Amino acid sequence: MKTTIWFISLLVYSFSSEAQPVSERIAKAIEKLQLDAQTKHATIGISVVKSETNEKIFELNAQTGLAPASCQKIITSAAAMELLGPAFRYQTILGYDGSINNGVLKGNLHLIGSGDPTLGSWRYDSTKERKILNNWLDALKGKGIQKMEGDLIAQNGKWERETLPGGWIWDDIGNYYGAGTSALNWHENQYDLILQSGSSIGDKVSIVNTKPKLLNAVLESEVTSAVKGSGDNSYIYLPPYAQKGFVRGTIPVDEKAFTISGSFPDPAFQLINTLNDQLDSAKLKPQHFFVSYAKEMPAYQILSVINSPSLDSINYWFMKKSINLYGEALVKTIAYEKTGLGSTDKGIELVKQFWKERGVESSAIKIIDGSGLSPQNRVTVDALVKVLQFAKSRPWFNHYYDALPVYNQMKLKSGTIGGAKSFAGYHTAKDGTAYTVALIINNYDGSASEIVRKMFLILDELK
Repeated sequence: MKTTIWFISLLVYSFSSEAQPVSERIAKAIEKLQLDAQTKHATIGISVVKSETNEKIFELNAQTGLAPASCQKIITSAAAMELLGPAFRYQTILGYDGSINNGVLKGNLHLIGSGDPTLGSWRYDSTKERKILNNWLDALKGKGIQKMEGDLIAQNGKWERETLPGGWIWDDIGNYYGAGTSALNWHENQYDLILQSGSSIGDKVSIVNTKPKLLNAVLESEVTSAVKGSGDNSYIYLPPYAQKGFVRGTIPVDEKAFTISGSFPDPAFQLINTLNDQLDSAKLKPQHFFVSYAKEMPAYQILSVINSPSLDSINYWFMKKSINLYGEALVKTIAYEKTGLGSTDKGIELVKQFWKERGVESSAIKIIDGSGLSPQNRVTVDALVKVLQFAKSRPWFNHYYDALPVYNQMKLKSGTIGGAKSFAGYHTAKDGTAYTVALIINNYDGSASEIVRKMFLILDELK
C-alpha cells in the first residue's frame, strides 16, 4: 500500500512539474543559481522568447550590458551574412607590371590582398598552402616567365596597418586565438611552437622549433617545467610587427614535443617571405621582396586570381570553431566593401548602424571588435535575442543555424573569457515549442566547468 501511495504521489508531482509554465520553472532555476556561492558577486542576464511569435517568456537583467565573450560572434556573423551575402568571396590577385620579354619579367610581381582569412588555411581543400603556392608558380610558368628582374611586393594597403583591435589584453596577443588580421593573411596567421621540458619541476623549457617556420622574429623561452599532468599554462608574448618575443608560464615535466600555438606578428611578411622562398626554389628569385602599405599602386596585368570559399562556408567555421581571426576579418571586410578601407573602427561603426536600423540600440551593443575577445565589450542579452530573431527571418538562416555548435543538446554559440561565460541560440522543446535564448554570467567565482553545469540546469527548463 505504501508503495502504491508513493507511486501515485510521484505521478502527481511529475505532472504538476510538467504542467508548470516554463517561465516559472526558469524563475526557480535562476533563483537557485542566485543563491549559489559561485554567483554571490556575479551578474546574471537571461532573455527567452518564443521563436515563432517573439513572445517574451522570461528575462532578467535583459537590458544590462555584460561581457559576452564569443557569443558576440552571432552579431558579427548575422551582419556579415546580410551586408556581404552568403555567396561573397574574397579575391587574392597575383599580377605584374612592366613587360615579359623572352621569358624575362622586366617588372615587378605584385601579390594583392583583400583580407581573405582562409588563404593557406588547412580547413578547406582549396585553400591549403601547397595548393595556393602551386597556383602562383603555375601562373608564372603558364605565362612563360623564367626569370625575374624586378621585385616581389605584397600589396597590403587596402586595409589599415593596425592588425589588432583595441582592447585586447597582453596575455592574448601573440597566441593563436589573438591573431591579428591584414589584407594578406596566411595559414590563419598561426604557427605551432614545439617545446621540450626538463625532468624536474622548475627546469627550464627549451624551444625545439616552429611549424611553419616563424620568420623575422625570435622567441626566448622563460617557461619552466611543472608537475606532470598540469597541462598547458604557457603564453606567447609577441606583439604585431615585433622581431623578438617571450614565452612564459609552465608545461608539464618530461615533454619532448609539447605544442602550443602562436600568431604571426606580421602576416603579410610571413606570406611574401614564404612565396619568395618558393620562387627561389623554382629559380625565379626576384631582386628583392617587401610589404607595401601604399594606397595606390601601378597598373598591372593579372596572372592569377584565387577566390576564397564562399562566406557561408567561412561563417560555418567562424561560428563552429569560434575563430577570432575570421570575426576581425569580417568586420574589416564590411568596412572595405562600404568605404574602400579595411578598418576595425569603421567596420564596428557600420555593424552598430546596421543593428540600430533593425531595432537594436547602439548602447546595447557597445563593442570594439568582431570576435568578442576584448573584455571591454558589453552586450545585452536582449540584443543577442533580437539578433538571433532577425537571423531566423532571413533567407540565409539555414547556413547560420547549421554553423551553431551543439551544447547541452541545443544549438548554441558559447563564449568564455576571464570571469564571463555565455550561451545564445535556439532550442525546440519536446512539446514542439521553439525558443530563442541568451544567457550570460559575469564575475562568477570558481571553475568555468562548474558554472557551465549550473547554466545548463537553467537551459534544461526549455526542453
